Amino acid sequence: MVGAMRIGETAHEMEDLVSAAAQVREEAGYWDTLESDLDLVNALLEELRGGKVVVMPTKAAATEAAEIRQSETGRRTTDKQSGERIGDRRATDHVKERAALGNVLRVRSEVVDKLVNDAGEISVARSRMETELRSFKDSLLELTSSVMRLRHQLREVEIQAESQMQARVSLAKDSAAGFDPLEFDRFTRLQELTRFMNESVHDVQTIQHTLLKNLDETTAVLQVQGRLSRELQQNLMNVRMVSFNSIADRLYRIVRQTGKELNKRANLELQGTGVELDRSVLEKMVAPFEHLLRNSIVHGLENDLLRAQSGKLPIGEIRLSVRQESNEVVFEFSDDGAGLNYAKLREKAISIGTLQAEDDVSEDQLAQLIFTPGLSTASEITETAGRGVGMDVVRSEISALGGTIDVKSKSGQGTQFIIRLPLTLAVTQILLVRSGESTYAIPSAMVEQVRQLKSADMNNLHNERKIEWQDRTYPLHYLSQLLSDTEVIQENHARNSVLLLRSGEYRITLHVDELLGNQEAVVKNIGPQLARLSGIAGATVLGNGVVVLILNPPQLAQRAGISKTGKAVKAAELPEIVKPLTSLPLIMVVDDSLTVRKITSRMLTRAGYQVVTATDGVDALEKLEDFTPDVMLLDIEMPRMDGFALARELRRDPRTQALPIIMITSRTADKHRDYAMQLGVNTYLGKPYQEDELLQNIADFVAAHKLDA
Repeated sequence: MVGAMRIGETAHEMEDLVSAAAQVREEAGYWDTLESDLDLVNALLEELRGGKVVVMPTKAAATEAAEIRQSETGRRTTDKQSGERIGDRRATDHVKERAALGNVLRVRSEVVDKLVNDAGEISVARSRMETELRSFKDSLLELTSSVMRLRHQLREVEIQAESQMQARVSLAKDSAAGFDPLEFDRFTRLQELTRFMNESVHDVQTIQHTLLKNLDETTAVLQVQGRLSRELQQNLMNVRMVSFNSIADRLYRIVRQTGKELNKRANLELQGTGVELDRSVLEKMVAPFEHLLRNSIVHGLENDLLRAQSGKLPIGEIRLSVRQESNEVVFEFSDDGAGLNYAKLREKAISIGTLQAEDDVSEDQLAQLIFTPGLSTASEITETAGRGVGMDVVRSEISALGGTIDVKSKSGQGTQFIIRLPLTLAVTQILLVRSGESTYAIPSAMVEQVRQLKSADMNNLHNERKIEWQDRTYPLHYLSQLLSDTEVIQENHARNSVLLLRSGEYRITLHVDELLGNQEAVVKNIGPQLARLSGIAGATVLGNGVVVLILNPPQLAQRAGISKTGKAVKAAELPEIVKPLTSLPLIMVVDDSLTVRKITSRMLTRAGYQVVTATDGVDALEKLEDFTPDVMLLDIEMPRMDGFALARELRRDPRTQALPIIMITSRTADKHRDYAMQLGVNTYLGKPYQEDELLQNIADFVAAHKLDA
């Protein structure tokens, strides 16, 4: 019908083979011939799809060619009227197909990629706006409390001014209306100012309420915009998604060709091929899949004689299953071959210096050696094996895509590879963390649990170096140490952020200095300089323009667990000497002034202290349930509970009787100072205080506390 004569002839020959007698099907080359013809048909179809010009024969020529083929091969007799009806039906189907294709718009993949990237940038900008709005709302809430406090204080001043109101006779005499002093009040300037201030505070409160209302409306609109943005982004992502089934024929062909070259028979079984994933991910994974298939036939599957001796079927089984888990695509690749030759792997590793003869390593550790560059167990070098190049490239390609590959093998029972890849490379959810002075990102899909540990709990975790959760062990690692080649001092804070991470079958506990929040990020290309570094999954640009690396902490931990000789080291094999955590002194600042709390906290942080703040005495007592400070800085005049009442409560409690208290207040009279000392305050300073004097007092109390400990 379309003039693809070679395809038609090949297909007719395949029909002849299929319709042949049963004894022909049992011949050795029967299936090989069919598979070769199928490969030829696929190759010719690819030529046609590529735009190769095909000459359309006339109807007479086509009929004559059909009659010649029928007479030469002696195939079936074709009824002319039947052939015309079939031709009419095919023509009708062809017209319908063209009509359906008329509704399809063909767009270059680069355009779709740019649209997805732009949609991701919109999401990043929206995330930045949401962060700023949250900060704006927090500031408004602080303003609300400040306005309430100011109104309360102004009311007290107003009451005092009203009580001192005087009706002066002299003023009454000057009154043009001639009111009696008891009939008309004369206001002093102070009373007038309090009334003006009251009106101003009311105006500020009105503006503050308006801002809160506008903020709520803006937040609602931003949520709608975020939903629409996510839908747009998801629809664009669906345009990029392709079915894994699109490369199925190519994988089948690789198995057939490699089997013919090595005179081995293998059957490839694909499961879950309907799963869709990012086109760029699938394109970059074709070569690794082909290499794994060749390796399964070359190194894994035995020849017919060995399989018969092992009680296996003569045709080897290779399985590749695809499934989606959360934001990851999982590929399970296995064969029923001989499995990894651990003895040969060890011998080769020793010969190239990766292992020492006296090293005692497990089979799991030996299995990881197949990813070592230059290591091959093949006895001779061929086009398909023996060069030692392949599995290291496979892992590098998978790592560059932000994925992982694990290998399991049992002698005589086959080998299994488990590959985990992100569903898309364009946009992902990340968790921002701080390590030292730098900010890094961790894919949110890796995070199984987030914990905030107190100082004592962190000490216990540091000594045990692991967490048991859901019957699984998570070895402890400090992010700053994973990112450094030198010894890093781990600090124990009042609150310690700990992440339980999983990447494939590998799990770790990650101790970070601070959690900065979760957000959506557009993954950027990190370039050739960093692409091959283990543990770096990509990079992103935050809304403020800061470039942040996206880390793969489990890979960093694996790299850290390799000794100089390349031998993998388990956590249990590490030295038992555990250095204690460094605990910074904790200072609690109790003051109702936001400005004082911020300025004092920054000063103490620069001086090397941890800081916890409280707004008044009640807030301080609540936080003392979770924290035990080394020194407390205390103001006197505060709502709910003032400084004197808090100091009295602290000295009554056995847990805080010895807590050093430095009272900082604007009340510098001897009466206030003496009363504070009677309550048990250690040091009394006036505002504004001298920073050097305050820091010296804090340092003395901290040093005395260490000596007592």
